[in-house]
Amino acid sequence: MGFVLRDAYPISQGHALVVPRQHVARLYDFPEDTQAALWQLASETRRRIDEELRPDGFNVGVNDGEAAGQTVMHAHIHVIPRWNGDVADPRGGIRWVIPEKARYWGGE
Repeated sequence: MGFVLRDAYPISQGHALVVPRQHVARLYDFPEDTQAALWQLASETRRRIDEELRPDGFNVGVNDGEAAGQTVMHAHIHVIPRWNGDVADPRGGIRWVIPEKARYWGGE
């Protein structure tokens, strides 16, 4: 089905990729059962990283298409461990892909 490898350009220690063996450019080009199996592997990967490194949180996601920042045109899922203090203010999480839309809370 797929395999796990560490990202060549990691965002954080333990940053892993869940990569299907079959080549498709986009994860959602797979049938639903294949997608489900890959997400299950992502869940197992998250659990293993949690046991090994004990991060405080995770970002898990997919860059789906060039407009979304996909640079490797082979479907894959990122599993990125996060730690308290690794950025000044983590609020907004993945919303920071469009910085002017990231800060949706008010008053600060």
